[in-house]
Amino acid sequence: MSATERRAVVSLASLYTFRMLGLFMLLPVLSLYAAEYEFSTPVLVGLALGVYGLGQAALQVPLGMLSDRIGRKPVIISGLLLFIAGGLIAAGADTIFGVIVGRLLQGTGAIASTLTALLADLTREQHRTKAMAAIGMSIGVSFGVAMVLGPLIASWFGVSGLFFSTSILAGLGILITLFLVPTPDVQGVDANNQSLGGLLGRCLRDSNLMRLNIGIFSLHAILMAIFVAVPGMFEEQGLPRDDHWQVYLPVMVVAFIAMVPLIIVAETRNKMREVFLFGIASMMLVLAVAVYLGQLFIPLIIIVTLFFVAFNLMEASLPSLVSKTVYPGGKGTAMGVYSTFQFFGAFCGGAIGGGLLGRWGSGAVFAGAAVLAGAWLVVAWGMIVPPKSESLIVNWQFGTWDAAGIRREFLAMPGALDITVLESERIAYLRVGSDFDPENLPEGLRLGS
Repeated sequence: MSATERRAVVSLASLYTFRMLGLFMLLPVLSLYAAEYEFSTPVLVGLALGVYGLGQAALQVPLGMLSDRIGRKPVIISGLLLFIAGGLIAAGADTIFGVIVGRLLQGTGAIASTLTALLADLTREQHRTKAMAAIGMSIGVSFGVAMVLGPLIASWFGVSGLFFSTSILAGLGILITLFLVPTPDVQGVDANNQSLGGLLGRCLRDSNLMRLNIGIFSLHAILMAIFVAVPGMFEEQGLPRDDHWQVYLPVMVVAFIAMVPLIIVAETRNKMREVFLFGIASMMLVLAVAVYLGQLFIPLIIIVTLFFVAFNLMEASLPSLVSKTVYPGGKGTAMGVYSTFQFFGAFCGGAIGGGLLGRWGSGAVFAGAAVLAGAWLVVAWGMIVPPKSESLIVNWQFGTWDAAGIRREFLAMPGALDITVLESERIAYLRVGSDFDPENLPEGLRLGS
């Protein structure tokens, strides 16, 4: 990776860490402390937990599309400000309705699609899956840390203090966005010539993109469904609630390490389709085994670990494939649709998983998840991996070129696919096909490393 790419990955991973830490800390706490709120009922507590995902699902597409027009950073900062406001409202709430309003407002800060699009803007294609894997690792670390910090902060300061801490973490995210994340000047081939509805319609009509959208829906539906059951299963087998983090943290670390060789094979040996389908099939098999062995403590730990190996592989591969498949100029829109499917999948998985658990037990949850993984495998079987392209870096002397001129000249060349310009650093990332000839670069532009 170039220095700019490394800076982008580290800063965006840090931003993801702070934001997701604030969300994850609430998961093991909110339902336990909900009785302290006036008018609290199980139904309203469930709504308080789920309404965040609904807010996210509703706004990922509009905000992703908006980021294609006004830029990524304004959308990210606005979303974090909404998240801060929602956290403060929830922190000051005396009733469960106040918590619901605060959580809904937090959900309107739907910036996941824009963050993913920004990462795609700032990294070359051959490094993108590694970059997504770094983001996935940061989320995994956040999950493990949150399992420790959430109960501790709640015991010291109450749920109000926990909500307030989520706003503080979002404020740190704004500082990272302003001062650490590089600012790209991005222009696709035809984004300015299409209406927002045209960008969205083109995304929804693309069968390859829709396969990936169905994939992220299935992945997060499966995740939420089984984690309706898994914490209770650990507790039934004698693991105290406060000690669950001692299982989740090493599981996340081991799963990430085990996933890395699969990513390397997929990228370096051009085996993305084979590795991708292997990941889905492995997840289906692990979930099927869990139907019979999930009631035993050690097998359950192994099952959860193997599940997260496959989960991390899919979580890293899916957004990378979306960024490679999407038409030029539409990354924000495509990531918006993708994130909408992701959050709606989480909502549906939680609701359906809860219904299966209450009616037929944990075995039914794993069986249903295995069936969904099998259906996903059928849908994904016809996937077409995007044609291999190459990413190049060009540099220029200060004052010789501006962003508009570089975009205009580059996109007129045969084989030019997409371009990301960082004008202040005099660097541009070019995505080119096999028929691109670098010897035809305009005078004053030189290939970098």
